[in-house]
Amino acid sequence: MSLRLVLSAAAGALALLAAAPVAQAAAPGGSVTVDRVGHVSADGTVSLSGTYRCSGAEGPVFVSSSVRDTENPGLRRGIGGTRAVCDGVEHTWHNTGQVPEGAVEPGEAEVEATVLELAPEGGLPVPRFHATGQQDVLLVAGD
Repeated sequence: MSLRLVLSAAAGALALLAAAPVAQAAAPGGSVTVDRVGHVSADGTVSLSGTYRCSGAEGPVFVSSSVRDTENPGLRRGIGGTRAVCDGVEHTWHNTGQVPEGAVEPGEAEVEATVLELAPEGGLPVPRFHATGQQDVLLVAGD
């Protein structure tokens, strides 16, 4: 299955989650961190990184990240997704994504990272959160 298809399924599952109340099971023992320094280039490419740990996954798991929009603080911009390995060991993640010009500027920014499993239940992927975290980071200009 291609990464694009899996990420599309993840986005669809999140849309379903937002549209209707679904019981969310949080998996025990997960953690996620965000490094205190990220990068933003002139073309709007944002790079973020950190660490995660999870275990007990039955379906595909991803580390997603987002950054608060500079021009519109009520809006968060998704910055990529990384496939996670839930083996109980700490791993690093690195996400890169492009945002519209001016949406994210160098300087202080609020970043959120989430470890999300698409757990198989009744033939449909149900989101199961392993960990979430927020961190104020310094976005440095350049790659």
